[in-house]
Amino acid sequence: MIKKIDHIAIAVQNLETALETFVNVLGCDPGSIRIEEVPTENVRVAFIPVGESKIELLEPMSEESPISKFLSKNGDGMHHIALETDDVANEVKRIEPLGVQTLGQPKEGAGGKTIVFLHPRQTNRVLLEFCQKKH
Repeated sequence: MIKKIDHIAIAVQNLETALETFVNVLGCDPGSIRIEEVPTENVRVAFIPVGESKIELLEPMSEESPISKFLSKNGDGMHHIALETDDVANEVKRIEPLGVQTLGQPKEGAGGKTIVFLHPRQTNRVLLEFCQKKH
């Protein structure tokens, strides 16, 4: 079952510049921001808490990063919406009969969460992510 919007991800060329902008616009405490590298996705991320959800800024760590390819095609901007669930595998099984395909298998993402992306062809061109916290 989908519980909530976990985060909205924004692809950025420069994490520090984007962080400065979002900290100023949101008026949030810079100490509440978590920054980490996600080797499986080849990105550096910053999570900015906003109520029960977060804004995730994604910066590519190399030219081979999927985010680097996204940025060269689209420029900075919204990348995906992540939906929190208690069971990613169950959600994948639930959507299979609907014809919604995933982009690969579930894997470890930021914060050690299990993640899987849904193909935007079947979700009105919006990249959705299912994510599950570690138990």
